[in-house]
Amino acid sequence: MEELEEDLTCSVCYSLFSDPRVLPCSHTFCRICLEHVLQASVSVSVWRPLRLPLKCPSCRSVVELPSNGVDALPLNVCLRAIVEKYQRDRRPPTCPEHPRQPLNVYCVQDRKLICGFCLTTGQHQGHAIDDLQTAVLKERGARGRLTERLEGQRWDEVCGRAERLAQERERSRALLQSDREAVSRFFQGLDLILAQKEQQCMQALERAAELLDRAYEPLVQLVKDMQEEHTQLMSLSSSVESEECPLEYLEQVHQLSERVKAVMQTPLPEIPSMHLAPRAEHFLQEHWSDLTITALRDAPVPDISWSSASAEGAGPGAPALLIIIITLLLTALCVVSVCGRPPALSDLTQTLHQMGTAFCCLLQSINTFTSSLGEDTYQHLLSFLKTLH
Repeated sequence: MEELEEDLTCSVCYSLFSDPRVLPCSHTFCRICLEHVLQASVSVSVWRPLRLPLKCPSCRSVVELPSNGVDALPLNVCLRAIVEKYQRDRRPPTCPEHPRQPLNVYCVQDRKLICGFCLTTGQHQGHAIDDLQTAVLKERGARGRLTERLEGQRWDEVCGRAERLAQERERSRALLQSDREAVSRFFQGLDLILAQKEQQCMQALERAAELLDRAYEPLVQLVKDMQEEHTQLMSLSSSVESEECPLEYLEQVHQLSERVKAVMQTPLPEIPSMHLAPRAEHFLQEHWSDLTITALRDAPVPDISWSSASAEGAGPGAPALLIIIITLLLTALCVVSVCGRPPALSDLTQTLHQMGTAFCCLLQSINTFTSSLGEDTYQHLLSFLKTLH
């Protein structure tokens, strides 16, 4: 068998022939080996373009190959068949640690084939061994016993566990679905409450808009009537000029004069400076920023209303006027204390006159101060200071 293997070995790769090809000189090589030889020959030789040179590795004779190269060489069919049969019937594999020693002993401990040297001097020394076919027969009986164990109580336990596992998974999925529904209901309730609160806030703003219209609409209508009256008087004035009858002309002029006088004496409406309270952004920031979910249902809704600047200023007007009067009196007392004697009436009048003039200038130059006092208080204070002036 060893001599046969040498005859079936390629002299280039020293392996069994693979796809053997025959050269014209009757030597046989593997196709892949001939391709390597051809590449080496082409790289160092100059040859006709349509023919490829190939030097036989055994006899060194040069062969001309067609353009398709090694594929044009005939296949050694008989040799290929012999190699395939030899590979099927070849001897057992040899030991990688001990060359040419067949692996013909089965090591029970390591469950692998070993050679005699491995058993006597190698790493498998002292291990239990057996014939490979005998070990197979023994394991066949063991396989039957293993199958019986798998088909007995253990199989029933596995099936029961699978059924319980499926039931538990379905129960857990049902719990999860129940929680999904609970979360959906909870946030739907929150959405409903928030929608109701939003609607209530919008209704409060709509009521405030109605109040605003009620406050401004009469004033707007009054100004419109005054504009119409002015327009009619201007038209009447133009028509009077075209009157030719003296008496009629005088009568119309008199009527026009009376109407103009009445119009000029009609006071113009005060423009209220309306203040909206509470403002939505501030109210929500104050009452809703730290709101908990539990208190959301009872969260307050703003009661929005309007107030004019004059109404707001009426309250603190009297105290402010009192403070100014006290300031004037204290100033007079300071004059007395500095002079050491009660000043003459003319001196006190002059001092109060100077202070009244200063306060008049101050009040007339600072608009914010007058708006904080209110229109009535401002008029009272201004009248008082003018009397000092």
